[in-house]
Amino acid sequence: MTRTVWDSSVGKKTVMAVSGLIMLMYLVVHMFGNLKIFFGAGDFNHYAHWLRTLGEPFLHYEWALWIIRVVLVVAVVAHATAAYQLSRRDIRARPNKYVHKKPRSSYATRTMRWGGIILGLFIVWHILDLTTGTAHPGGFQPGHPYQNVIDTFSTWYGDVIYIVAMLALGLHIRHGFWSAAQTLGAGNRTRDRALKTIADVLALVLTLGFISVPVGVMTGLVS
Repeated sequence: MTRTVWDSSVGKKTVMAVSGLIMLMYLVVHMFGNLKIFFGAGDFNHYAHWLRTLGEPFLHYEWALWIIRVVLVVAVVAHATAAYQLSRRDIRARPNKYVHKKPRSSYATRTMRWGGIILGLFIVWHILDLTTGTAHPGGFQPGHPYQNVIDTFSTWYGDVIYIVAMLALGLHIRHGFWSAAQTLGAGNRTRDRALKTIADVLALVLTLGFISVPVGVMTGLVS
């Protein structure tokens, strides 16, 4: 039964929608957490420490954080796999170019695939930079996320990579939220305008919220 659902296009689109919404919920929480950096090193570092003690004493140190990470990895892999397989299926279904050009689609729609690739590469860089410290500029300091963030956004390439990725994220969310709503049957004539507005607002708020951190470091507001 599970394999039958997965093999169908509807099943893959549903997996994309559900996994996308899981990642979206994480992004909203993650953005609010990031904004604590504007309250100073004490608040930001305390928040990072709290994430590691979440669920204690029922859960051991960092267990909740690892559960969240595992759920996110599963969601990202499922989302990317379904997207890739749907893309290949679409290409096989129309091996020849259309004789007539299709109607011009939105910029977000036309860049969803490239946006997904950009975000995938960004996730790898982001983890190596601020989680493991492998690609971190200067000396990575475990337990001092405030200083680590400042180190990253004190480099021009750190700012460029992050801002470009967040712009791609905004476009991805704007189109993805709308597509997920349609796939899960939430859309209809009376709700479509509201769903489009929610998609636009979510994309704008998350993009600006995430970008505000490197901008804050660049302008000296966070130092």
